[in-house]
Amino acid sequence: MKALTSSDFLDLWERGASLHPLDQGLLILGAGLPEASYDGLADWPLGRRNAALAQLRCACFGSRLEAWMACPECGEKLELNLDGRSLAQAPTGAQLSEPIVARGHRFRLPTSRDLARVARETDSRSAAVGLLESCQLQLGESTSWSEDDLDEVGKRMAQADPMAEILFTIHCPECGDECNTTLDIATFLWEEIAARAKRLLRDVHTLAFAYGWTEKEILALSEPRRAFYLEMVQQ
Repeated sequence: MKALTSSDFLDLWERGASLHPLDQGLLILGAGLPEASYDGLADWPLGRRNAALAQLRCACFGSRLEAWMACPECGEKLELNLDGRSLAQAPTGAQLSEPIVARGHRFRLPTSRDLARVARETDSRSAAVGLLESCQLQLGESTSWSEDDLDEVGKRMAQADPMAEILFTIHCPECGDECNTTLDIATFLWEEIAARAKRLLRDVHTLAFAYGWTEKEILALSEPRRAFYLEMVQQ
């Protein structure tokens, strides 16, 4: 996995700002794995994609993930602290050799491409059916999927690829409520990259104005050296 440079952050932010979050995630992953094709990454099972993004996140920002959310019961602000290394090293369905069998049907694991096919679907049940049918291996007559069918297939897929959806439980110390929530690692990492890119542009503006250096010259500076120049300018 290639760690991202300052120039990479700016390039990703500029190219991906108008993209759908699914495409942003693949764009980031492609920057960390430049030898991989975009189409190839789009066909990775979601767990493999998420683990790789967590690995890249650790390389660029460190292993500690911090976020905030409001308790759904009382609105208390809750802090989330996660170890990115545990996500990067978590088992995925990447090595799954046999199809998933449920309700007499055979399925493969969902990918970013499958999510993209149902991304515009506003009805959650229709989206679930669309995703299931996108992953169905055998072709045949259309099937009327019951809620039990959807639950069973979803359960089997989650067991086969536990990193496809990053779930965790949070306890609120204020009201005692426990809630389940998810971490979208692609969106989380994109927001960090966008924040880093904007900070870099502010640094470039400040140092270019003070010293007349070009963007390329400023980005070529190491982080400690750039920070020291900024400190001197701001004194």
